[in-house]
Order: sequence, then structure tokens, then C-alpha cells
Amino acid sequence: MKKSLRFLLTMVALLAGATIANAQQVPDPRVADLVRAGKLRVALFPPEYTKDPVTGELHGGAFMEIARALAARLGIEALPVEYPTPPKVVECLKAGTCDVGFVGIDRAEKVGLGFSQPFMQIDFTYLVPAGSSIRSAADVDRPGVRIAAVRSHLSTVALIGMVKHATVVYADTPDPTFDLLRTGHADAMASIRAALLEYSPRLPGSRVLEDYYGANRLTMVVAKDQAGRLGYVSEFIEEAKASGLVQRAIEHGGSGGYQAVSPGNPNAQK
Repeated sequence: MKKSLRFLLTMVALLAGATIANAQQVPDPRVADLVRAGKLRVALFPPEYTKDPVTGELHGGAFMEIARALAARLGIEALPVEYPTPPKVVECLKAGTCDVGFVGIDRAEKVGLGFSQPFMQIDFTYLVPAGSSIRSAADVDRPGVRIAAVRSHLSTVALIGMVKHATVVYADTPDPTFDLLRTGHADAMASIRAALLEYSPRLPGSRVLEDYYGANRLTMVVAKDQAGRLGYVSEFIEEAKASGLVQRAIEHGGSGGYQAVSPGNPNAQK
């Protein structure tokens, strides 16, 4: 009788344990589709990534480190997908050919994406060549000054709303924009500080200005109709800020010029 009771209790315990284990393996319904797919397609555009010229491998710095942390939480793989411009990232999210991306909160709101609270901020500033008389952002907006800018980039949108005397010359992506400065067809290049810090060594004697003319508050974005996914992503981003993951990602990823945003606060730390 005692043996039978012990056997019964053991079986109940095993069944209860199995039930709990199975319950723990059931994915959050808000992201169950991602778990089933087994991968998180992460849309990146320059300068959010660099590309190895030999292997073609993408390096996404802080952005991919944060995306990998999200994927690890889901138990899936993070797959970087390159796009040439922010509008192309918007298109892929709306078409469902990628799952998450990173854009400024102003753009996300304007184009109708779902977005988290900002988690990083980066300044908009200028790169000027050796010997330039430009010392501050205010010095750039003068008659005769040509500013090289990436067409449709948020740094350019902010720039156009401010420039009254200088002339803006455009290219479609960052590399040809930098070439305008390098070849003497522009007197300054406008972009985010991180990108300009990477370009500066390629133009000996050039300087990235210390001050700035605007800032981009970066968010993780999803398609507007993915309300459940957005809720999950937003929770993850707040946890990543509070745990120090964002700051560590900036440091590990070598993403110079970025600042972590404090938890629950849409403004960057100063």
C-alpha cells in the first residue's frame, strides 16, 4: 500500500514537472511567429553597419549586439539584412520582409512605424577638411559654403530646416557623400557623429566638430500593424536600458559618438 502511494505521488510529481516545463517552452504569443521562424531579420542601413571588403560580412556594432540580445531572449538567431537607405528599411518593415530595424523616433512617427522609447542618441554634426576655417556648427551656414549631405537621411532633414545661407549638395548614400568632401566638391559633410568619426581617418587632417546642430533619438521599430511584437520589443528595450545592456553594446560595438538613453526617459544622458 505504501509502495503504491509512493509510486502514485512520484508519477504526479513527474507529470506536474513535465507540465510546467512544457508551459515554460510555450513562446509569448506576441512573438510566437518569430520563434516559429527561428530567426530575427534585422534591417540595417549605413552607417548602422560596416561591411568587410574581403568576406562581405556585415558588422552592426551596437545595433546588432542589441538585436542579438533580443534574439537570444527568444531563443532564435539574429540575421542582419543590409539596406542602402532608411526609406528602404521602412519599406521592408511594411512589406514584412524584415522583422525589426532601428530609426530615429521622428522618422518612425512620420512614416507610420511602431516604435519603442528611444534607447540611444547621436548628434548631427560636420566633418571638415584640413585647413578649414570652420570651427563650429554655426560657422557652416555662410554664403559660399557647400554642405555634402545624404539624401533623405534624418540628419539632412534637420539640416534643411536650419540652413539659410549655405548650399546643400546631395548624394544618395554615405560613401559618395564623403567623396564630395574628399574631392573638394563640398566644404563640410553633414551626418551623424559616429559616421563622421569613421570617415575622418580617410581624409588626413580632417576634423569632426565638437558641437552639433541637432540630434537623432534612436528607437527599435516594427511594422505598425504588429502591436503585440511592439509591446514585447518595448519591454525588452526598457530592460536593456535599465540593465546597462545598451551602454555595454555601445562600448563593445565600438560605436563612437552614441549615448545611452536613461531608463524610462526619452532624452539622452548629458
